[in-house]
Amino acid sequence: MSSPAAQNRSVVETLVREALFRQLGKPAPVAAPTLLVNSSARHMHISPENLEVLFGKGAELTVHKMLYQTDQFASQQTVTMVGPRKRIIPNLRILGPCRNLTQIELALTDSIQLGIDIPVRMSGDIEGTPGAYIMGPKGMLEMKNGVIRAARHVHMSPSDAEFYGVKHLDKITLKVTAKGCNTRFDDLLVRVDPSFKLEVHIDTDEANACDLDNAEKVELFKS
Repeated sequence: MSSPAAQNRSVVETLVREALFRQLGKPAPVAAPTLLVNSSARHMHISPENLEVLFGKGAELTVHKMLYQTDQFASQQTVTMVGPRKRIIPNLRILGPCRNLTQIELALTDSIQLGIDIPVRMSGDIEGTPGAYIMGPKGMLEMKNGVIRAARHVHMSPSDAEFYGVKHLDKITLKVTAKGCNTRFDDLLVRVDPSFKLEVHIDTDEANACDLDNAEKVELFKS
């Protein structure tokens, strides 16, 4: 936490800067919003009906850890995903709250492990995607579809979108600088909603490729 002296100095600097730009007849530059880039590990979204199939009648998701987006959380509930030739992914965590459809989001490495071709899709776009068997403590669920690799995307509020000059479902570019190595991800899907906080989601493969844990700088810009 900054000291009172530092806070006062910051206020004075802001007032001086605004006065200078007024004298020049120019608008003061808008500070860039704080950008957070997070790795989205493989996970499952689930409908209330399918939750009951796996965990029993009346089952509800319970919080393991709150996530950055408002009211979103990693639940305590996990399941086992069974792919072709009985290849499995154990301890697949369910994210809450429940949704109106059931969907699993994996990375390319998971696709290779399971031996299935998983398409890149926007969340919720599951028509024509592979399915899987899901084992829970109280039952098994056969998903006819819903297994995807989530398209990399950025959550934005309307004010964030205005700052970057984009609108809902536009595309934007992410640049990650780590240890002097620059990695660029094109075609991030922009998702705008008043409830969103500015946050980029990339999968674990993408995070490892850009050395996200050691990132020195992250930037968004229009191509």
